[in-house]
Amino acid sequence: MSLGYAEKLSFIEDVGKVGMTEFFDSSHVLQEKIERLAKMIQKSKHLVVFTGAGISTSCGIPDFRGPKGIWTLQHQGKPLPEASLPFHRAMPSITHMALVELEKSGMLKFIISQNIDGLHLRSGIPREKVAELHGNSFMETCPSCGAEYLRDFEVETIGLKETSRRCSDVKCGSKLRDTVLDWEDALPPNEMLPAEKHCRMADLVLCLGTSLQITPACNLPLKCLRGGGKIVIVNLQKTPKDKKASLVIHGFVDKVIAGVMDWLSMKIPPYVRIDLLQIIITQSLSQDERYVNWTIRVASAHALKAPLPFINSIEVSFSDAQKYKAAILTEQPFSLKRRTVTTEEFEILLKLNFSEGCGCLCTQISVPFCFQVSNDCFNLDKEVVIQNLREKAIQDFCCGQNAMVERKVILAPKTELTVHAIVTNIKSFEPDSLSNGDMKKPRLSFNGTGTSRKRSKGRKRKSRF
Repeated sequence: MSLGYAEKLSFIEDVGKVGMTEFFDSSHVLQEKIERLAKMIQKSKHLVVFTGAGISTSCGIPDFRGPKGIWTLQHQGKPLPEASLPFHRAMPSITHMALVELEKSGMLKFIISQNIDGLHLRSGIPREKVAELHGNSFMETCPSCGAEYLRDFEVETIGLKETSRRCSDVKCGSKLRDTVLDWEDALPPNEMLPAEKHCRMADLVLCLGTSLQITPACNLPLKCLRGGGKIVIVNLQKTPKDKKASLVIHGFVDKVIAGVMDWLSMKIPPYVRIDLLQIIITQSLSQDERYVNWTIRVASAHALKAPLPFINSIEVSFSDAQKYKAAILTEQPFSLKRRTVTTEEFEILLKLNFSEGCGCLCTQISVPFCFQVSNDCFNLDKEVVIQNLREKAIQDFCCGQNAMVERKVILAPKTELTVHAIVTNIKSFEPDSLSNGDMKKPRLSFNGTGTSRKRSKGRKRKSRF
């Protein structure tokens, strides 16, 4: 989980059992259990997956209770672990993307997540197919109209507090709130109710990477038992619910799920990250009306003052390099002011230099400039544009593709706003056979075109990991 999130939580002395011993099934036993799980999934009519921090450790996000977990090290008085990359740059794991394929195939009906990393939604799971019991660090919600806003930056608060942004619905405009629970916050009914419903309907609940310690969340999988359903637990540590499970697998979640997908002859799809930004050009005539003063600004599509987490700098140049001086913008907000005659038309060339962790070094967007701005506004089919970008990125296996998805014109002050979608990362999962004849081991493959760089039993709480 996010180390920043752990620091924002209210202090409590009892965070449950930490420093739990890890167990590993032997290679032969593990393979037998993987095949048994694959057969159970294949026969299932209503599969529900219940996930914890253990599915995100391979994404560079530390867990809480493992030998090197955040709370374990805190309890031992040791320094906290260092995340391998910023929280907002974490990419879905093998397990996340395998769940996407299972959902698309119709086999997986619902996901219940205790994680606040947002990786299930980022991976491509539909919002209506996932209950995020403890919230999402990248989600804001409107308490008045219920609108949800999924961001590309980590929301600054936790504990259901007001943020610095407002609902974009002109009929509402209420202040937004974060969605991440603090220790004593109750589980939200709009997440808990569908989770309970699907667990009751489930003939198989697959628990992945969770110690199943905290009530009431840990009791959700048990609801399938009344209807004859079964529970399978995949976790490195023992859990209080192991005796209720039909199958317990002690192994790395990614390795188990990769083995299941291989047995089912299902391919784990690649992950393609697509980010949005807006380009705003504002114009005003000089007093003698011979010149136009204009400003170009590159900003987050989520809010003007929100950070652009994946852009390090912007190089601005012009199609007529003889007349116009180039510039390099290195600080947010990225903006440039210029003055030109009203009759001139040219192209503004923006070279976006990505920060470390992106799948390519840069991309370029060309913006036409003309004083006589067309008043046409249009909204392209955003989902179609994004899907086309995703398919092209997978086909070419490279990043940087971009396309406009929206254009607006405001007459006073004269402003043109365009929203662009950009492929900023791609990650594939390719299986390689191990030389010892063991199950196929997933190999991560990245775009190479640039640098990528329980509390105690005596005390129950309302919710937490």
